[in-house]
Amino acid sequence: MSAGRLHPSSPGFLRLYGLAFLFFSANSVLTVMLPLLSSQEGFGEAEIGLMMGSYMLTCMLLRPLAGQLIGRHGPLAVMRWLLAAHAVSLALYAVAGAEQFTGLRIVQGAVTAFFSMTMQTGIVEGLEERDRAQGLSLYTLSTMVPSLIGPIVAVELWQNGDRLLLAAVLLALALLPLLLGLGAPLARRGAADRSYTLLDLGRSLRQVRGSRPLQASMAVMLCASFGFGATATFLPLSMMKDGSGHAGLYLMLQGAVVVACRFVLRKRIPSDGSWSGPLVSGLMLCAAAGFAMLALSGSLGDWVYVSALFGGLAMALLYPTLVTYLSFALPGPSKYVLLGLFLSSYDLGFSLGGLGMGWLVQASSYSTMYAACALISLVGCAAALRHGAARERGAAGSAPERGAAGSAGERGVDGSAGASERGVAASAPERGADGSAGERGAAADAAASGDGHPPVR
Repeated sequence: MSAGRLHPSSPGFLRLYGLAFLFFSANSVLTVMLPLLSSQEGFGEAEIGLMMGSYMLTCMLLRPLAGQLIGRHGPLAVMRWLLAAHAVSLALYAVAGAEQFTGLRIVQGAVTAFFSMTMQTGIVEGLEERDRAQGLSLYTLSTMVPSLIGPIVAVELWQNGDRLLLAAVLLALALLPLLLGLGAPLARRGAADRSYTLLDLGRSLRQVRGSRPLQASMAVMLCASFGFGATATFLPLSMMKDGSGHAGLYLMLQGAVVVACRFVLRKRIPSDGSWSGPLVSGLMLCAAAGFAMLALSGSLGDWVYVSALFGGLAMALLYPTLVTYLSFALPGPSKYVLLGLFLSSYDLGFSLGGLGMGWLVQASSYSTMYAACALISLVGCAAALRHGAARERGAAGSAPERGAAGSAGERGVDGSAGASERGVAASAPERGADGSAGERGAAADAAASGDGHPPVR
């Protein structure tokens, strides 16, 4: 890396994309397998929700620490340690019972936090500015492709019932990334003066109150990701128990919609800094429609798969639309730290969807859970419309006072003055902060360019 920058399609970066594919393939399989195995061993929905929600919650909480250690020790050293931890955790999954799954999910969440930060930091540091969007787009693709095959593989493994075969698959997914990552083209040196600190995070939290665009975007993202998290956790269980469909086929179809929309429609995402109220509210209505159809899955028959199209469309476009908007609306000095905070709102909503809805399912039914997700999505739709109305009222009033608060695309609109005064220096780790479950994805650099949008985890 010190000898010069590489190209996004160079052999070294192709190795990184393959590494990301293998890493997230394991998560794609486990996301479907673990609830099924836990239910088979007698665990209730509340316990399963706790187990699955702990993954993304841990990922969110440890992201600042990941930025610190990457800045201090360098991406390559961190990558080697985290891949070793990843291999150990997958090997333990192969022999563990359901009682140990929660602890292993916490470890896996920690590993994912470090992996996504390390990968994106390495891509940002290893490419010229003009190549970063392309590199991050290819990385995004490599993290999304596992969602096309992982669910089908997981359901087949579970129906087969052969734990030795499952162990063999997990061990392969443990060792291959480790071997591939040893020679990854990542920087050896850290940049401790540019790491993301907990103090930066505290400053960012104080700035939320001064930024209406950030408040609205976080509210919408929390409502959407809450439903996404609940669906990712409980859809395999609900379809297996009531026979309303094939969970692997449903998730594969949804993943295909996400991949197709992200790359076919990516240039349709507004990139002029304006708030796309009709688009955002329409996507939230799509999410609500998808959840409502799942609530009625018992009477829809094969039409239930249409809900995968609605859900996939919302997953594909909502996140990059909001990130692109914020890349214009947030003040320059603290833009990337605040974007990282927004990305954390996705992690929080996703984890709360699993944690909270498990109790609701246990007390009522899966149909009630999906109906609740639909209602929460409508709340997000209302938040999007409310922000649009507030912007229109602000634009009709006197603009000069607000002009200093916004960036080029948002002058006189965002009302986030004060945030720039307390701006926190952002660097490569902040620009590489994702959304993860995976994590969720591409850095703010790519989002700002309208390309390489982060995958939903």
